[in-house]
Amino acid sequence: MAQQRKKRTSARQRAFAAEVSARLRQAYPDAECALNFETPFQLLAATILSAQCTDVRVNIVTPELFARMGTPEDMARANRDEIEALVRTTGFFRNKAKSLHLASRMIVEEFDGWVPDSMDELLKLPGVARKTASVVLGVAYGKAEGVVVDTHVKRISKLLGLTRATDPAKVEVDLMSRLPEATWIDFSHRLIMHGRAVCKARRPRCGECPMEDICPSANKV
Repeated sequence: MAQQRKKRTSARQRAFAAEVSARLRQAYPDAECALNFETPFQLLAATILSAQCTDVRVNIVTPELFARMGTPEDMARANRDEIEALVRTTGFFRNKAKSLHLASRMIVEEFDGWVPDSMDELLKLPGVARKTASVVLGVAYGKAEGVVVDTHVKRISKLLGLTRATDPAKVEVDLMSRLPEATWIDFSHRLIMHGRAVCKARRPRCGECPMEDICPSANKV
């Protein structure tokens, strides 16, 4: 009986997640990565810079950065002080410059100048954790190997009851178990856009939300 109840609950969770996904798809059909880039390497660099920083700020910084060192070869040859100066306004600029420099060197020396397209290989790069790897795989290569969990995805997933976890890794596990793999990439883009447009952290606009009638947190935050 307990096992049957667990299966029914799991089915309800998947059905609810599917309904959320469908409503997000209708509300944000053209949602995509907000970072500006032309190559997988540039996406990787921009995603590293986006940690604890807005995409808007990253997009302000990257045009000059990529004009000077838009390839792993250029970045690997660059002086780290120069990288630091270019990315200073993104915050934690010394650590980010170090990651960009070392990751570029590894890409050149171990991957023949190509950003790898597998989770295991991407995670070998300095400064690359699972979130960054999932962004590169999903956006640059169209490979769904995980769900990108940023602050919007973590916060709104909990508000919707898609997870009870607060750790991003556990949130990702919950979302992956509830959502079909084919929706993983776009789901994150749409939930991030929803967080920016409607479900704002400080003042959610529940009356404008396409999920108000099914959200357990509606008008309570």
